Amino acid sequence: MKLTKNKETLMHFLFLLSACVSIFAVALICVFLFASGIPAIAKIGFLKFVSGLTWKPSNDIYGIFPMILGSLYVTFGAIIIGVPVGILTSIFMARFCPEKLYKFLKPTIDLLAGIPSVVYGFFGLMVIVPFVRNTFGGSGTSLLSASIVLGIMILPTIIGVSESALRAVPESYYEGSLALGATHERSVFFSVVPAAKSGIIAGVILGIGRAVGETMAVIMVAGNQAIIPQGILKGVRTLTAN
Repeated sequence: MKLTKNKETLMHFLFLLSACVSIFAVALICVFLFASGIPAIAKIGFLKFVSGLTWKPSNDIYGIFPMILGSLYVTFGAIIIGVPVGILTSIFMARFCPEKLYKFLKPTIDLLAGIPSVVYGFFGLMVIVPFVRNTFGGSGTSLLSASIVLGIMILPTIIGVSESALRAVPESYYEGSLALGATHERSVFFSVVPAAKSGIIAGVILGIGRAVGETMAVIMVAGNQAIIPQGILKGVRTLTAN
């Protein structure tokens, strides 16, 4: 009994130490960023820095407003493309997918989560960009291409978290709905899905975080132009590209 208690105390200490190291590392990163950035922002002027329309570091002109809009536009496009597909796929996998297909589909989606960003960017450059160029015109490296690539990249996160949330719903919710005369589809969409709403929202938020923080794939397909885009077929640059 005493040995077990000592092991528990040791593991508690190790977990606490790991958490403290992680928090300390994040704090150091924040301190470094603020210490490096605040003097420059103070010299330029915060409002001028945030609302400036021109980004020319070689001429000491620093305006990040086009990149703020670029990040918002690309993220919004990824949400439109990735969120509906991700949620519907998670519902299919949790409640409709045959077992044989699930054994193939689940590892495939897990594999997508481990693919490096540069591979997604190369795929976008070789497949998505030519498709957009040949279908809609323009150079192909555009806001639309970046949104499509990011929409694909956030799918594994949304699907994985949402599926786990759906499977965590007690089976009594589904069975009770069937007992009241609802069909399988209505039971899933009107009983199980609402009960898993918080988990699904968490998956969407994590997916949005992935889209906002992405760098390499966006640089490769977005055109990397620090201007306010005049359409979805125009080039754009996000904040993470600098």
